[in-house]
Amino acid sequence: MKENSFWGETLPLSFADDTDKPLSDRTAPLPYDPASSLQSALDTAAEQGQTSREAVLSILRRHLGSGNASVRYQFEKRRVSGIDAARALARQADDMVCALADLAASKHGSPASSPQESLCLCATGGYGAGLLAPFSDIDILFLIPGDPSAAMTARIEFILYALWDLGLRVGHATRSIAECVRDADTDLTIRTALLDLRFLHGDRTLARNLRCALGADLQNDRLCEFVMGKIGEREQRHRRFGDNPYMVEPNIKEGRGGLRDLQTLNWMGRAALGCAVSTPDRNGAPAEAPQTPSFASFGLLTEREAHRARRSWDFLWTVRLHLHYITGRAEERLTFDVQPVIGGRMGYATHGRQRGVERFMRHYFLTARDVMRLTSVLQPVVLMHLQDQTTGEPPKIAPGPEEFQTIAGRICPIEPVTFASQPREMFRLLDCGRRHDLPLHPIAMQQIIRNERHAVALRDDPETAKIFLDLLCEPSADETKAVPFWLPILNETGLLGRLLPDWSRVVGQMQFDSYHIYTVDEHIVEAVRMMGQIEAGRMADEIPLAYTLASDLRSRRALYVAVLLHDIGKGRGGDHSEIGADLALTICPQLGLDPEETDTVSWLVLHHLLLSQTAFTRDIDDPRTILDLADTIQSPERLRLLLLLTIADMRAVSPKVWNAWKATLLRELFSRVAEVLEGGLAATERDSRVNHARDLARDGLTGTLPESSIDRFLDLGYPSYWLGFDTDTQMRHARMVHDSDRYRSPVTVEAFPIPERGVTELTVLCADHPGLFSQIAGALAVAGASIVDARIHTLSDGMALDTFWVQDGEGCSFEEPHQLGRLNHLVEQALSGRLDIRKGIEDASHHSTSRRMRAIHVPPRVVIDNTASDRHTVIEVNGRDRPGLLHDITSTLSSQSLQISSAHITTYGMRAVDVFYVRDLLGLKITDPIRLARLRETLLASLTSPPVPAPAK
Repeated sequence: MKENSFWGETLPLSFADDTDKPLSDRTAPLPYDPASSLQSALDTAAEQGQTSREAVLSILRRHLGSGNASVRYQFEKRRVSGIDAARALARQADDMVCALADLAASKHGSPASSPQESLCLCATGGYGAGLLAPFSDIDILFLIPGDPSAAMTARIEFILYALWDLGLRVGHATRSIAECVRDADTDLTIRTALLDLRFLHGDRTLARNLRCALGADLQNDRLCEFVMGKIGEREQRHRRFGDNPYMVEPNIKEGRGGLRDLQTLNWMGRAALGCAVSTPDRNGAPAEAPQTPSFASFGLLTEREAHRARRSWDFLWTVRLHLHYITGRAEERLTFDVQPVIGGRMGYATHGRQRGVERFMRHYFLTARDVMRLTSVLQPVVLMHLQDQTTGEPPKIAPGPEEFQTIAGRICPIEPVTFASQPREMFRLLDCGRRHDLPLHPIAMQQIIRNERHAVALRDDPETAKIFLDLLCEPSADETKAVPFWLPILNETGLLGRLLPDWSRVVGQMQFDSYHIYTVDEHIVEAVRMMGQIEAGRMADEIPLAYTLASDLRSRRALYVAVLLHDIGKGRGGDHSEIGADLALTICPQLGLDPEETDTVSWLVLHHLLLSQTAFTRDIDDPRTILDLADTIQSPERLRLLLLLTIADMRAVSPKVWNAWKATLLRELFSRVAEVLEGGLAATERDSRVNHARDLARDGLTGTLPESSIDRFLDLGYPSYWLGFDTDTQMRHARMVHDSDRYRSPVTVEAFPIPERGVTELTVLCADHPGLFSQIAGALAVAGASIVDARIHTLSDGMALDTFWVQDGEGCSFEEPHQLGRLNHLVEQALSGRLDIRKGIEDASHHSTSRRMRAIHVPPRVVIDNTASDRHTVIEVNGRDRPGLLHDITSTLSSQSLQISSAHITTYGMRAVDVFYVRDLLGLKITDPIRLARLRETLLASLTSPPVPAPAK
């Protein structure tokens, strides 16, 4: 043993070889004894002379089927844990392999016929560790003294072919000891697999000699290369499978915080501490019982940490076995469709307002966080111990700023660490790193994780609150600095949850939908990072208005705290905005914010969805919409803060949520509300604005169209038209009207890409008639286009000038000529009656929603509002998004004799929110209660089944 004074931990340098220890002392009881039943069946067959390969395979196949069924039954009945079930499956595979090895030896020569004919079968990889998932590979090493003879080759082939005939997935290699050592030196994967070497059958001496050879080889430089290689491999794997562990559909094996991370700690720890290969015992588990990860028994963890390791190990294995059994394959991704099933099988029931699947997934994410913490705790010990062993020198420590020290340019505490008695020092350490541009040393992370619970005493400490606000408001991920973004460190170490107890309630909190791709806490962390990106100017090209606003903030602290708290009320039931606003009134004074800042934060949290909901689901050309919004906001400063919070919030939901079209809508809404707050948009100005728009259109059209055509066009539009489009668009419309008159076209369709806004503007000019909107929406659904906004204008001559803004499946504009031509063609076909819209939509539906997305429940809802507009009834329809949904809804509205003036289409994952401004055939609001009830009932029915098309009029 060697004592490292810095850690105060005892580091075992080697483990005794317990090859001769009785099996019962090293393994827990299995849920059943597969070996006895198999041996009995084979003995009976031998007595009856049924020793042919086919007869033996038949016995093995029956045994395999009954054994698998027995393990699955006991596991799914929750009589055994995931670890015990995985061990039972590994033991059953052992029995298969050993039985076949015995049969191969009897048919192709005795293994003791000569030393050159010695053969040793060893399990490697996860199978070698004594744990096997239902559909995982069985990795076998055929260990031989030298070049294989013909008889040995025949024995190996007999075993492999039989295993394949049994339907098992087998990974195999045939090598000598020298070849194993050589290949391990050149291939990290082979070296790793051999760490879990376990003897199965044959010449035990070969396995012992290989163990010794690998242990002797894994020293000094090779040991360093191996450990650093595993760290690099882990980082690459995280990037491939999702570096963020809080993705709502995680990979439980390869993702960050998954099983592979625990296995990596096993391999690194055993290699560095001298336990290079597990015990090569037949049918046995490795020296470290597989019920727990082996690193938990190295003596490097506290009892609390070791308990978390054991708990995480068993939980992840249990989830993995459920996942394999449910999907019927080696599936490692926890997708939406299996999450409720696994949660139910593991006993996670709905509790209060929290669904069972959300409780299960929160347990998963908290487990992933535990795994990451274990990595942060154990890896520094391994690396420092490795340095001691390879160089014989302790790490070079230099004095650091403010009574701290640095190791390799990274800040860390001076021993003895006093975080337990002086918890404020943890925040002082982070703040020192922030101010001096020093990243944290892994030792600092380890000590903070081990002492984070003591931060509870700091909840009312003004100095800690000030430090926290400084860390929160630090520009995020500044590329010019080596220091990290501090909020993830505060969250992952647990300091944030200890300082703000309400934060701990959203840690790992999942929202079971396809809109949010992160847990609540990770979404908030990402939103704060986005706010820093905006303020630092790294998104100025994409969101120039936001950068301009952020560069002149008078309420900077309030904005960052509002971003931190905007979703803190989630998971409690009720409106999370209202709950969060109430919580802010308590949290902000604790953080040292003055009453004015506290009021601002509470207001921002309460209204953090106001701008996005208005921009995407309301007609911003309607004066009532703008005036109501201005009446709620009242202050230009609050409007600026609210826009910045809205952008940061949306950008943090998912990379696919934000696009140029939404940016355009928010910018236009901001400009119009700002104008009102500055004294504009008076009713007396409406006529002058209309006249000004007409004058601009005339000036632009002069010289390009005949004066008669210009005069006719200027007389066609009503005031809402002239105020709803810019001059360039009105000029395009004028040319469309002129061409339609000139060529007497019954239908004119024009698709105009606007890539800077991320949409394609589709304009349709034709005779107005009932069901027009529905026909166009159906044609666009067949084309695979998503409508994000629509304006319906009936001109004074009875023609309809309908404008649709559409995107492709990736949220981008249609730009290619063949795409634009197809859009035009399908709309023209639909309006002329030559397109079977229903059949086209059904064909598109066959390839639309995956099974995992169908698992997400979207309750239908219809809200009818007669106060949101002075001239229209506003109908909001919520339901599961699908091809043709908009066509079905608008068909229903047409069948109810309603005119659609504008439509605003938004999707939140699988949830569609479609808002329509409608009037009756007389141009009035719908106010009759009986008619409103019938309308609501009909719309709800259309969300689940397509409506009957309205008769042509």
